[in-house]
Amino acid sequence: MNGILEQTVVTFRQASGADAAAVHQLIADNLEVGHLLPRTVDDVTANIARFTVAIADGAVVGCAELAPLSGEVAEVRSLVVTERSRGQHIGPRLVAHLAESGAAKGYATLCAFTHDPSHFVRLGFTIVPHMWVPEKIERDCRSCAQFRTCGQYAVTLPLRDGAQIRPERPAAVIYGGRAVGGRRYNIERLQLVPA
Repeated sequence: MNGILEQTVVTFRQASGADAAAVHQLIADNLEVGHLLPRTVDDVTANIARFTVAIADGAVVGCAELAPLSGEVAEVRSLVVTERSRGQHIGPRLVAHLAESGAAKGYATLCAFTHDPSHFVRLGFTIVPHMWVPEKIERDCRSCAQFRTCGQYAVTLPLRDGAQIRPERPAAVIYGGRAVGGRRYNIERLQLVPA
């Protein structure tokens, strides 16, 4: 090879039922390393049509799920690439496929919850407070043992012009309906003037 990295041709497609076992195995093999949430075979099989898979040499080498949280917001879930296939930009290409698919399905925002937001930030995502994704909090976070002590970052990407993710009433989600002061959208910086 003389110092030249050999790259394998990778193709991307929507997953089918025949991919469910390979997708499940890929997730299971990377639970510790990738900070992924465990998934059952039945869960993966039931949602396999929402997955995009990366194929190299006839094998699944990466996957990611476009999981709807509401009519406006979808989440990147179970994003993983085999260790030997890392470094070929497969993860970013999977996310790009999900973003394209999400936009085509009419979602305004794509979100992800991750321990390492830098990968997503490089793709144009913005780190936001968890409460800005109330759909995720209601669906998954409230029942999680690490609720309110989670080490994950919430990141979002607008999928159409003008789309912004901001809860209309975050107090109802985070503070159990207790009223809180209004949001301050602009915070002025203090200007120090020499005496």
